[in-house]
Amino acid sequence: MLSPRPSDFISVADYLQGELSSDTKHEYLEGQVYAMAGASKNHQRIITNVVRNFSEHLKNTPCDTFASDIKIRIGDLAFFYPDVIVACQDDTEDSYYTEKPLIIVEVLSKSTRRKDETTKRRLYQSLPSLQEYVLIEQDIVDVEVCRRSEGWVSEHYFMGDDITFAAIDLTLSVNEIYERVVNDDVSAFLRGELL
Repeated sequence: MLSPRPSDFISVADYLQGELSSDTKHEYLEGQVYAMAGASKNHQRIITNVVRNFSEHLKNTPCDTFASDIKIRIGDLAFFYPDVIVACQDDTEDSYYTEKPLIIVEVLSKSTRRKDETTKRRLYQSLPSLQEYVLIEQDIVDVEVCRRSEGWVSEHYFMGDDITFAAIDLTLSVNEIYERVVNDDVSAFLRGELL
């Protein structure tokens, strides 16, 4: 016997239609819709730094870098708004989402950490196109990169380290990702205390 749907179940079609006219972004998971909160300045600085570096590197290629407003579609199960997406040769006809991300970046906050590290990680890694999933802390310096080629094992990078995003053949320093970010780790590194 099938379980009854909750009374607040939203269909994919209704969710997508609602997002077109909503002033607030919402994520969708198994028929439930969740409003998204605003971001801090540090959160936005990290996104800007990653998008700027990825976009410059991918200029004149078939790849696009999107920030925050383009959704990832995972079948009819979920729609999420990652902080940064790289998609190459995306054949999705819809202008508001992609189903074939190459890289997904999430900037962690206290309110999103649990979902980004569990539910989203599991669902993102089920996408055949995804090669790298990146989690970036905003309150401390820690960039976690999980690569399909490494069996999704986490690698952590800190100030002074370089990260190679093999999916797009780009090496980027952690310092560039945290440019202008204000937190204790960045301040200590700039004072020469973290080496």
